[in-house]
Amino acid sequence: MRIKMIISYDGTDFSGYQIQPDARTVQEELETALSRLHKGRQVKVTASGRTDAKVHARGQVLHFDTPLGIPMDRWPKALNALLPKDIKVLEAAEAAKDFHARFDACGKEYRYVIDRSPVQDVFLRNYAYHYPYALNLEAMKSASEQFIGTHDFTAFCSAKTEVEDRVRTIHSIRFIEEGERMTMCIQGSGFLYNMVRIIMGTLLNAGIGLTKPEEISEMILSMDRTKTGKTAPGHGLYLWKVFYDN
Repeated sequence: MRIKMIISYDGTDFSGYQIQPDARTVQEELETALSRLHKGRQVKVTASGRTDAKVHARGQVLHFDTPLGIPMDRWPKALNALLPKDIKVLEAAEAAKDFHARFDACGKEYRYVIDRSPVQDVFLRNYAYHYPYALNLEAMKSASEQFIGTHDFTAFCSAKTEVEDRVRTIHSIRFIEEGERMTMCIQGSGFLYNMVRIIMGTLLNAGIGLTKPEEISEMILSMDRTKTGKTAPGHGLYLWKVFYDN
């Protein structure tokens, strides 16, 4: 039986989602808990995508196969009892035998949180990027409109990006203001390595006047990473939701 799960995690103390040597990762914690539930049998989980060190997730999706007949409504409770406090299973459902958390995903939403307070809010230090500079939100909105549509985002991904096809579609970018906190919400067909964080860094440059909104289109066409903004820190980023056709 194949199970689809939605999980959330606080990325503060993780070196990322994917298993790596001598590092604490979300995948390792999940597979350890599943192994305990399966009496030592190894169970591999597949997620919708990887997240980097310090990056959080509110709605990460994964799948795995199991011979256990645990009722669906009891899977979250059973796993949450074995998982550390910074990972929680939110939902579980039986999936089609050929369901794939990564390849069946048709879109994602990420959110990036900025703390604009003059003095950093200590309670947000692991969950928002402290940026205490005056921002022109209208300029940021104007710049963000240049990203909408289908483009080659080579200029907005890390040099470590392994995929050759770097064409992605951005459906929407919007901003939410809550006091000193500002959140960028971005939805698209998919995202390259560090793409959201580089877009955020570039939009912050637009907000302080270093980049003109109309220059974004030129940056995209240049396919030159050196022409775009810095990569915003990982701890302000959240994988918010993963979309599937059904």
